[in-house]
Amino acid sequence: MLTRMITAAVMLAAGIFGVGSIGSIMGTDAEAASENEFGKLQRIVLGLDLSMSNPLVTDKAYAAKLGQRVADEIEGLSPRSEIWVRSFGVYDPSSNPLRFNEVISAKNRPEDVGKGIETLVSNLPKLMQDGVIKGQAYTNIVAFLENMTQVIDCSDGMETRFILLTDGIEDSEYGNLRRANSKLPDNTLRTRGQCYELQILGIGQGLGSPSETQRLRTVWSDWATGDDTKPFASFVGLNDW
Repeated sequence: MLTRMITAAVMLAAGIFGVGSIGSIMGTDAEAASENEFGKLQRIVLGLDLSMSNPLVTDKAYAAKLGQRVADEIEGLSPRSEIWVRSFGVYDPSSNPLRFNEVISAKNRPEDVGKGIETLVSNLPKLMQDGVIKGQAYTNIVAFLENMTQVIDCSDGMETRFILLTDGIEDSEYGNLRRANSKLPDNTLRTRGQCYELQILGIGQGLGSPSETQRLRTVWSDWATGDDTKPFASFVGLNDW
């Protein structure tokens, strides 16, 4: 509850969501549980990389572009679909206060949720500049996925996509992908069922190198997908779109 309150306070202070939207952030949107199903149930886990190497937290135009892309992903969701939003960077939950869930319903329409989250993503550079949130010194992508798959069951029938707004440069005790020969540790991510997709939006951003971007794309694809024992059925790594 405290973390939800922090998130709500941050968003209100930044003028991102109105009071009406804070109800779902605080977990009071009870109507979603009684919604009828109209189409495929989906779950989007949106990870916001707050590490200082990620242009998401420094480049306003780039953040706005990412925000629009995320809104497009959300606007097609059917009722009872879920959106989980979490920030990550250092391996310390207290340093990553942005965390809330939304459930699509008649009162919580996908276009409204998409617009709200687009505004949040677009405003991350301003929130950083104003000191509302703090930049992170490390990039724990694998550990973030480990933590989230402890609470998300990809075998529950919902098509689950992890969408990470990150440059894809893991910088943690698991490895530093800035190094040309660095790899990710095998068999570290144990999911319940195989999750539908891992997306990294912005992979290689800031490096200015197509060959390095392709190297990162290959490292993540090999780690995430390949056969039924891997955590994800598919991988998408976009530098631009």
